Amino acid sequence: MAIVLQVLRHFARAPSRPLLWGCPLIRLASGMALEEQARQIFESTVGAMLPGPMLQRALSLDPDSGQLKVRDRSFQLRQNLYLVGFGKAVLGMAAAAEELLGQHLVQGVISVPRGIRAAMEHAGKQEMLLKPHSRVQVFEGAEDNLPDRDALRAALAIRQLAEGLTADDLLLVLISGGGSALLPAPIPPVTLEEKQKLTKLLAARGANIQELNTIRKALSQLKGGGLAQAAYPAQVVSLILSDVVGDPVEVIASGPTVASVHSVQDCLHILNRYGLRAALPRSVKTVLARADSDPHGPHACGHVLNVIIGSNALALAEAQKQAEALGYKAVVLSTAIQGDVKNVAQFYGLLARVAGACLTMPAARTSVEEDKQLYELAAQLQLPDLHLKEALEAVVGAQGPVCLLAGGEPTVQLQGSGKGGRNQELALRVGVELGQWPLEPIDVLFLSGGTDGQDGPTEAAGAWVRPELASQAVAEGLDVAAFLAHNDSYTFFCRFQGGAHLLHTGLTGTNVMDAHLLFLRPR
Repeated sequence: MAIVLQVLRHFARAPSRPLLWGCPLIRLASGMALEEQARQIFESTVGAMLPGPMLQRALSLDPDSGQLKVRDRSFQLRQNLYLVGFGKAVLGMAAAAEELLGQHLVQGVISVPRGIRAAMEHAGKQEMLLKPHSRVQVFEGAEDNLPDRDALRAALAIRQLAEGLTADDLLLVLISGGGSALLPAPIPPVTLEEKQKLTKLLAARGANIQELNTIRKALSQLKGGGLAQAAYPAQVVSLILSDVVGDPVEVIASGPTVASVHSVQDCLHILNRYGLRAALPRSVKTVLARADSDPHGPHACGHVLNVIIGSNALALAEAQKQAEALGYKAVVLSTAIQGDVKNVAQFYGLLARVAGACLTMPAARTSVEEDKQLYELAAQLQLPDLHLKEALEAVVGAQGPVCLLAGGEPTVQLQGSGKGGRNQELALRVGVELGQWPLEPIDVLFLSGGTDGQDGPTEAAGAWVRPELASQAVAEGLDVAAFLAHNDSYTFFCRFQGGAHLLHTGLTGTNVMDAHLLFLRPR
């Protein structure tokens, strides 16, 4: 509960209303309102991933001996600690790190999004800001998440710091989502513009994220283990906040402290596949030829400890613990929800139907056809870690309310000019799906929220819905289908019941993708 109270203090927008909701809560006869419980669990999900709690869990410093413990490794600190960082959440991470380890910190350099300090100050999040006399230098850049000259200056300053370290030093590297755009350092003679043009051409021709990362690493001084190599012989501890499904450390920020497993031949194969090898700038050909003849081969990273300190899985584990404390049978379905929001919404709608029947009539269950359809939908989504069978078995054995938890990043196919985000569109579509099924005598609520507090270009983190949404929208003269056709979910939720169903947290200073919560509570 301490985390929940901490988040309440940080996020409260006005004393006259609850943290996440814009209207009075719907109070149930059985006690705490379902909406209030959903809010509390979502708060714990975000609260556990705030920089302060994350670093306190990851780092342990003995003030007397100066021993820093990270996992099962110990490092001796004696004014030999240096810090670099890059990513959307790194400002708060650096502030928390300096608070914990400041007496040993010699110097730091971080690269963060343009405007992030002003945004945090405006939001009143002083704990996310460095102190006035901080030893950490801050560069802002990568506007709209695109590499630019300011981000390049930051990357070169980070490289310069790393290259000046000795075997007696320890480099603490802070990494979060968005770090790749904030750490652009092309290998000369390749220019930033040439590298950007090549990656844009590859993306336009259908290259996937793994292929793009392979090319980025091959042309970068710092990605693909380059930063770790620059820091050698210093010891390197990399603390990573993951916003990537599956938490692959070589993908997050293009793996600056992880040795690349790809060769020049892999790069040439990709360039051939998309018909770009012949059109390569001379500078790119020079860099690839130089790498191919490098007698040292790829970078080694034996002096590096990479630690995932925050992820969707860790956030959902905290949410599960909080839900269980409130009396729910809580099960994590998946931390890798991907695919089009239409398919994901259909899956959650049918899951509510099947799980509701399991909960209220475990012997009868739903029809074989509905069960089959649910598993077919799950197969279409191709989720690598989906625990659907186990979740339904847990629901059958539950003696009370159930909370099914999941996370990830679904995608929205833009077809209109409306305003919204993937969480609000998913919630709206799930609300429609829930209204189509004759649900059992249970209360149902679905919530989808972004842990960074900003869902698309809106001021909301997401939204929550109940099965009555569609009929209540009709009564208010709102055409749900029209709003969805224009990807205008934010406008819908602003108008629907006075904005009551929107989640408002403000910027949280963290990002571990999205959280999806499905509540089933027998009446």
